[in-house]
Parts: sequence; C-alpha cells; structure tokens
Amino acid sequence: MVADPLLLGYLAQFDDAAWLRVVDRLGPAIHPVDRAATRAWFHFFPLRLQRALDASGDAAALARYLRLEGRWHLEAHRETSHWFLFGHRYWADVRAAVCRAAEEAGAPGSLDLAAQVQALARDVADRLAVDASWVVGITAVALRTLQQVGLPAVELPLVDRARVIGAPETDPDRIVARRRRRPGGLLQWLKRSPETWPVTFDERPPARSFPLVDSQHITTAAALDTGDYRSEDHRCSEGPIPVQCRSCSCGTCWVGVLDGADLLSPVDAKERATISALGYLDTDDSKPIVRLACMAQAHGPITLVIPPWNGQIGARLEKAGAADVE
Repeated sequence: MVADPLLLGYLAQFDDAAWLRVVDRLGPAIHPVDRAATRAWFHFFPLRLQRALDASGDAAALARYLRLEGRWHLEAHRETSHWFLFGHRYWADVRAAVCRAAEEAGAPGSLDLAAQVQALARDVADRLAVDASWVVGITAVALRTLQQVGLPAVELPLVDRARVIGAPETDPDRIVARRRRRPGGLLQWLKRSPETWPVTFDERPPARSFPLVDSQHITTAAALDTGDYRSEDHRCSEGPIPVQCRSCSCGTCWVGVLDGADLLSPVDAKERATISALGYLDTDDSKPIVRLACMAQAHGPITLVIPPWNGQIGARLEKAGAADVE
C-alpha cells in the first residue's frame, strides 16, 4: 500500500495527548465492551516511545536505558495487538477500509479526526450489517496504527474467530453483563465465607482467570496461579501477571482494566506518582483504567488485559530525548 501523503501528513499532527482527546470524544460512540479497551490500547503503544526509538542512533541502547522488557514494537504485532477488543473480530474489514482511505488522493474528508473515525466505522458497519458502535474503537486503532507503523499491502488471513473475545458470543451486551456477574450469589452470602472474585486476564476461549479474596492485592492473588505462564512470557515469574519488586517502583505489573475499575481500591499518592513517573498514565482519576497490580485491591469481579511490555518511558525518556544513550 502506498499511503496518500496528505492523509499521513494530517495524522502526523496528532501526538499521544491529542489522540487520547479524540478517544475521549469518541467514547459515547464506542460500545461499552470496547470503551476502556480502546483507551488501554492507546496507552499500551505510545507514539512518543516509537518516535524516540526511531530517532535514536542506537535504539538498542535506548531500550536498555528505558529498561524495556517484552514486546514493545507495535510493528511486530500490528495485526494482533488489539486482540482484547471485541472489534478485533472485524479487523480485516476495518483495515481494508483504512487502506482504501489512505490510498485515495486528496485531502481528508474532514479535518475533525473523531468525525473521520466515525465515518469510516459507519462505512464498515454498513458493509457488515452490524452496529457502528462495535467498530468505532478498532477503527481508531487502525488509523493510529497506520500513522505509527503503516499498514502494508499484504494479503490478510481471516481473523481466527475462535480466538476473539467472547467467541462464539456475538452480542457485546452479553459480554459486558458476563464481566459483571458475581459468582456464588445468595448461597455464598449465607455461608458467610469470605467473598471471592474472578479476575479474568484473557477472555479468549478458553477464558483464563484466577480467584481473588475480597480486598486482596491483584498480584498476591495472581501468584497463587501455578500455570506455566513463563513459557509464554519470560517476564512472568509468579502467575500470569509479570511482577518484580512488589513495592510500587518497577512498573512491571502494570495492567489495563477493561471492566471493574470502579471495583478497585482508589489510587493512592504513591501509585499515582509511580504511574506518572513511569510514563504509563497521567490522570487525576481516582480509579483509572491503568493500574499497578501490586497496589490495586479488588472488591468485585475484574477483567484485565496485561500489556505485552513494561519499561520506564516517563522521566527517563524525557531525559534521553532523541539523543543516543550510553
């Protein structure tokens, strides 16, 4: 695909903060199943990190300085990075629509990026005969992916529908309801036993979760899951969530909260300062969608997504700038 330089030039004016403002504006148009997931994706793949690595004379040295671990290169998994969105099942169609838009000559149809996203989403939705709210989030992701790493013209295999969230469930409302379902019900209350909640960290079938006793820290509960997660991700030494320090300093255990952010303990001053210093999130929200699992305590069923990488891209990245780091 040879992208129209006018579209790429238009997208180039949007940095991370501008994109997050666009996602905020799109929020009401995105189905609740993907509202937090879309925002989480934008936090997981920051433009500033990509641009710093591209501008560095020694990207490997910069990566070491930023203490990057895992898979932080969006280009390497641009077709699957959004697997945790319900809209991922429509990726092939959304991707094709964005490619067509990128190949068209002339200026963008609107200088309002949110309006462009919604127009593309409506086009896809009409073609597929689905609700437009189901594809608004994944359309925003596709345009940002085009801006960040491009969408080359290659034959795209069909999305494996057995590996998308909620499959074979096709009603996103039911997925939202399932996420909030509290196990045990009245029987558990009558037993007066400590309430135990499921923490789901992968909704693709077979869904994977671990139990958490009410008010337990997420990493403490995750450590009791003895599955072999290290073979999938070398960062996982205790359970499915990568963890190192357990003292709110390394940032290894950051997670995105797809549902249940309101059921977590409020961010305290230490967690807020650490998340900001690491460059993951900067917000005054007391219960944001990006949390450090070693600090967050759950009081209900939670659905998470574990970022594919961790690092320190806040103060360290600002210090490094675009210069080489020894």
